[in-house]
Amino acid sequence: MELMLKVLKNRNFFVMLSADFCLLSFSLFLAYTFRFDGQIPPPEFETLTGLLLWVVPIKILSFYVFGLYKGMWRYTGILDMKNLAKACLTSSGIVVVILFLTIRFQGIPRSILPIDFVMTFFLSGGVRIGIRLHFHRSKGSSINPFSKKTKSTEKKRLFIIGAGDAGEKTLRELEENSYLNYQVIGLIDDDPLKKGRALHDIPVLGGVSSVPEMVEEHQIHEIIIAIPSADREQIRKIVEACELSGAVYKTLPGMGELIDGRVSVKALRDVSFQDLLGRPPVELDMDSIGGYLTGKCVMITGAGGSIGSELCRQITCFNPETIILFDASEPSLYSIQMELKHRVGYLKYKTILGRAQNPLLTDTVFRRYRPQVIFHAAAYKHVPMLERNPWEALHNNIHGSKVMIEKAIEYGAERFVLVSTDKAVRSTNVMGASKRFAEMVLRAYQGNGTLLMAVRFGNVVGSSGSVIPLFRDQISRGGPVTITHPEVTRFFMTIPEAAQLILQAGALGRGDEIFILEMGTPVKIVDMARDLIRLCGKEPDRDIEITFTGLRQGEKLYEELITADEGVVQTGHEKIMVLRNNGWNGYGDQEGYRRWLLDGIEELKNLANTYDGCAIRAKLKELVPEYDPRDSECVI
Repeated sequence: MELMLKVLKNRNFFVMLSADFCLLSFSLFLAYTFRFDGQIPPPEFETLTGLLLWVVPIKILSFYVFGLYKGMWRYTGILDMKNLAKACLTSSGIVVVILFLTIRFQGIPRSILPIDFVMTFFLSGGVRIGIRLHFHRSKGSSINPFSKKTKSTEKKRLFIIGAGDAGEKTLRELEENSYLNYQVIGLIDDDPLKKGRALHDIPVLGGVSSVPEMVEEHQIHEIIIAIPSADREQIRKIVEACELSGAVYKTLPGMGELIDGRVSVKALRDVSFQDLLGRPPVELDMDSIGGYLTGKCVMITGAGGSIGSELCRQITCFNPETIILFDASEPSLYSIQMELKHRVGYLKYKTILGRAQNPLLTDTVFRRYRPQVIFHAAAYKHVPMLERNPWEALHNNIHGSKVMIEKAIEYGAERFVLVSTDKAVRSTNVMGASKRFAEMVLRAYQGNGTLLMAVRFGNVVGSSGSVIPLFRDQISRGGPVTITHPEVTRFFMTIPEAAQLILQAGALGRGDEIFILEMGTPVKIVDMARDLIRLCGKEPDRDIEITFTGLRQGEKLYEELITADEGVVQTGHEKIMVLRNNGWNGYGDQEGYRRWLLDGIEELKNLANTYDGCAIRAKLKELVPEYDPRDSECVI
């Protein structure tokens, strides 16, 4: 009723209604005219007049039911035409039923009905499309603003790489936004079946390998890469061709960034290292994630960090009752608070400035808000920093995790997800050993009513500890780019992908699991550096020097996601695996295992208070047998 009142208050509604009344009446009149070769006999004209009195209202009512008066005719699209076809079929069907039940078609030529249906659809649809074209012209567009015949010395001549859905949407948006200063000259696509064909009158000129020659031939200023789903090798090949051409090139965001699925020319950006990773979009089971987040109180520790803040952004999409933003950094906490408030428009949050290892604070927060789902992302993650300050790894990564786990169980939380790392596997550094020990503590508390699980993954591109910002800064200053070792490799994924898979793992968990995220193929850091140098328009080893400085304290040449004695089992999600339970490490039962770990934590706390780095590493080695400590210097 409220929607109907809004429609009735709209002046344009009556304009559309009047136009349709005339069109629908005219279509029935034309049906009779065609049926009787332009000369309608007087008796048939009387029948026509009687039909108009009730057939036209039925059609208008059908149009209203199918939403044809909700939209604006200037934006008529395929969906509107589908609804128009449904409305015409429905109204014609109703008319046929009424005529059959009342007069058995006596006195009504049956050919009138299909002719009337066709005329109704084409007249109503034609007017709507005509109005859309009129408004396009009035904005400065033409039916084909991209044709080579368009003479504009001011417009940038443009190639679009990709003649698929994204390329088509890009063309359409360029058409609808006449202020965009582009003239599309051609499309580039490696599909041989598309060469020589056209999309919106724009020809497909050839494949990616011919880009340099075609850019010169057609005097192209800029190239748009419209293949959001391209893999790493495809993007690398395209970027190399664009660089050889000398033209400026940009790309559409990956599909993971386009949550609403709409490709926008306004979202064009420079090609980044994330594009060269070429990781396909994550497919999420939205229902299962929403099942444990919607309407719940969710706490995120480390909420201002790289992973924590992305979890905040994505969790808001599932409409939780409240989000508790818990962080020890005032600037980071303020930043995510302002983003949720002003950019996301989400206001149901509470900000807690403090440290997770503070039992009095965490007890107060849990007692006040009773969070049902906890994502524990708070941790110190910088390997060399924690090698020099190992006591902070104990306070934050181990004791903080223990406090949060205990409070989650004490106050009856439904799920607790620990964000872990691949550095927990056969670690050679304090950071990795502390995260592995946190995983062990998590497991020791299983079976107490809260589903406890950990998610282990590798490096995240763009995180606070990522090397990419450092490399970019070094490149901007003319180099050199510094790398520890020519053979060092790492697993990489993007921040949105990591957060999405953490949410999905939270839905899969049934307690006592360590989930492993599929990280793809490890990347050599030196190859990453060379890619970034090229993306900045320079040539590695010629314009920008690459130097090797040696492995840092606690650093390994490569990282692993599982150890030799750990087995993995595939889950219901192709990108998430789970570790097989391997008993209680020789401590008999869970209770004995937990007592041993808690005793170890107390000893570690005492050692942390002495700031004795060597003793801390020795104790960690005793508690985490796979830990292989290296000689490292402490700051004190």
